[in-house]
Amino acid sequence: MKILVVGAGDVGRFLSQTLSEKGHDVTVIETSETTAQDVDESANVRVVEGNGASAECLQKAGISDMDFCIAMTSDDRTNLIACSLAKALGAGATIARVHDQTYSDNSIVNYQLHFGIDFLLNPEALSAVELAKSIRHPGRVAVENFARGEIEVQQLRLAQKSRYVGKPLREVRLPAGVRIGIVQREGKLVIPDAGSTLEPGDLVTLVGLTSALMEARPYFEPDKSSDRIRVVLFGGSETAIALIRLLKNPRFKIRVIEGDAKVCRHLAERFPHVTVIHGSATSLRLMEEEQIGSADYFVACTKDDEDNIMTCLQANKLGAGHVQLVINKPDYEDVLDQLKDTLGVELAVAPRIATMQELLRYISLDRYTELSTMPDNTGKIIELQVASDSPCVNKKIREVSMPPGAIIVVLLHKFQAKVPGADDVILPGDRLVIIVREDSLKPLIKLFG
Repeated sequence: MKILVVGAGDVGRFLSQTLSEKGHDVTVIETSETTAQDVDESANVRVVEGNGASAECLQKAGISDMDFCIAMTSDDRTNLIACSLAKALGAGATIARVHDQTYSDNSIVNYQLHFGIDFLLNPEALSAVELAKSIRHPGRVAVENFARGEIEVQQLRLAQKSRYVGKPLREVRLPAGVRIGIVQREGKLVIPDAGSTLEPGDLVTLVGLTSALMEARPYFEPDKSSDRIRVVLFGGSETAIALIRLLKNPRFKIRVIEGDAKVCRHLAERFPHVTVIHGSATSLRLMEEEQIGSADYFVACTKDDEDNIMTCLQANKLGAGHVQLVINKPDYEDVLDQLKDTLGVELAVAPRIATMQELLRYISLDRYTELSTMPDNTGKIIELQVASDSPCVNKKIREVSMPPGAIIVVLLHKFQAKVPGADDVILPGDRLVIIVREDSLKPLIKLFG
């Protein structure tokens, strides 16, 4: 495919090199003469020096022939303008990198729709989703990035005391926005129907909005409903803000340590349920006073990698249950990966890596993307795009003859992701997340084209 990348900073350069290595025809627009020359000499891409938010420069780069325009500069406004112009000038699909949470807030204006952009990509929010995976529910199968991480797939073991034991699914009243995807019983995977009953010990896979899944959990695991998880965040960064939003359930008791008094006031006003501490986690005395050793999770997510690493070392030494951090500099990624065990770091997330992985899902030539494998390889959770010539186009989900052992659990249409109902209509270009048995994978792919 022909792909235009606007911006050759750390993320843009990494993206363009990776896409070129995967066989795509890549063109890069970069304002800096020095950087443009360096990329031209070191990567197998075409380089155009200029302003990516200029219609003239976009035309010079051949925007009308591009399958994708991906704006990756460090300036949100440049990325929005570049993608909006690219769409108007004939680009196939546009993806804009944004940092400011303002552009993800659709309460007044849907910025994505207003600028005509196919996908807004927030590296900090993607990093937060990765961090939240192990915090929100250690037994999860996968956490979806659709709707900024709001849709999740979880596995719960049905307890003997559950109100759902012995009831057919038609009588099970789940919170709105939640559905049962599969049931595993004695090693067998079952796609349940309305008459299926649940038994103690069943491993039930649920799909839905994170907030709704949190509400549903006590009904499946009553004994675990009172568990409280103590989370300490070092740094009031955009990653921290996104993580606070993902952990908004009362089950999570969150403290934020931040050195900037102005940022502290802003966080306290924005999130009154969060305890904000003015100080630095690089201070051992503060760490001890705040009893970091009793925290279930310590997450260092400042922009300073050295501070993140040192505070994680301290948190691990003090006895924090789980230690995670964000790595911003590419030079540290490989070294830290090799030293995770030595440093006591459970998870290290790099925004540019998270961004790259998400982008590859959208521009892949593969017929589907495997999101997760079910236990014992009995099935998969996959994502695919509905082809325009699929026989399912313009049909309600109830009208689609799905292969046995396959169920649609997420429907993404343009700017909205949802857990679909039987009356939702499938349109060309929609993206679907499907739980499918291994033996039904091929006919499923053929069905959706």
